[in-house]
Amino acid sequence: MKLVILESPYAGATPADTDRNVRYARLCVRDSLERGEAPIASHLLYTQPHILDDDIPHERQWGIDAGLAWRKVAEGSVVYVDLGISAGMKYGIAAAERAGLNVEYRKLRTLVGAV
Repeated sequence: MKLVILESPYAGATPADTDRNVRYARLCVRDSLERGEAPIASHLLYTQPHILDDDIPHERQWGIDAGLAWRKVAEGSVVYVDLGISAGMKYGIAAAERAGLNVEYRKLRTLVGAV
């Protein structure tokens, strides 16, 4: 399996937006797995209850940095763009490019009614 860093939006303007983004990210992880990849989606992992609070700036940065530390072993970065590219995603894309990783932009194969 190819090790990849998965980028998709997380935070939203409202709690409903964030919930939608989490549902979308889960679909993206599944899509990546179906493609034979082993994705790390740190925005789903580190924002779980009792880990980090995305609303506290230094905790958000810890999560971003921890996820990007995976670029040392990742073979690429996959960026899911159906919902746009957030500021956090742009940060991750730039870090991947600086590390010399291939960045692939994707849309989900099936999205209608899924999020």
